[in-house]
Amino acid sequence: MTELVVRRLLIDLEKPVHRHWCNGDAFLTAWFNALSMSFPVGEQFFIDSVRAGLQALPEEKQRAFKTEVQGFVGQEATHRRIHALFNTQIEKHGLVNDWEPRARERLSLVAGSDPRHGLAITAANEHFTALFAEWMLSHPPRLDGCEPRLKALWLWHSAEEAEHKCTAFDLYQALGGSHAWRVRWMRRVTFIFLTDTLRQTLNNLQRDGTLWRWSTWKSGWRHLLGRQGLLRQSYRPWRAYFRADFHPSQQSSHLSEHWLQQNAHLYTRVSTS
Repeated sequence: MTELVVRRLLIDLEKPVHRHWCNGDAFLTAWFNALSMSFPVGEQFFIDSVRAGLQALPEEKQRAFKTEVQGFVGQEATHRRIHALFNTQIEKHGLVNDWEPRARERLSLVAGSDPRHGLAITAANEHFTALFAEWMLSHPPRLDGCEPRLKALWLWHSAEEAEHKCTAFDLYQALGGSHAWRVRWMRRVTFIFLTDTLRQTLNNLQRDGTLWRWSTWKSGWRHLLGRQGLLRQSYRPWRAYFRADFHPSQQSSHLSEHWLQQNAHLYTRVSTS
């Protein structure tokens, strides 16, 4: 089992956030804002799914997972809280979170079903966030020029996503979840996640008045589809999820470990006992 440390990030999100906080780049700001808008409802679903999965296990297996699940829940609850604070700040720029109500309605359809479905959805989303985290941690210059507190926010979140990427997957396996359903949910999550992220990003840019600037589209192409772009760099590790012998631990998390070690001054450890 993985030991997951719950950390409190030492930044102040009561202070206002600049409109184009990501180094003045309208596209990157809108993209990260869109992702953040999905986190509170999404992470609550992940917490609920992992808890339900733990309860569905036989008692002897519950003991094996209990500490890891506590750490997972603590990390995700911290992410949910801090991104809710961040979202409150960016909403002051006139942005409207259209993603959250759609996600809440869609995820409610899974409530009360076989807990393996919630875990499969969670594992698929965690694979996405782990891939995005790896890209962020391997391309830190993308956040150069940002306020230090916001750069810390996104790199800390990335590091913890890479750290707990196995929890939902392992619970799904322990409950006898099938490979067929695992990849079926990944296909659905891929379509929904990318569609909703792009849709909210465009919505943010429209409300920001920067949607039709050439610099916006140039940045979008470079950061998503360019040689070092997020989607281009993430394709192969995303595709690996469809192998029958795949496990998240097969993909390295050393950048996460390194960042957490080098930036221990930015957070305090929180007890979950």
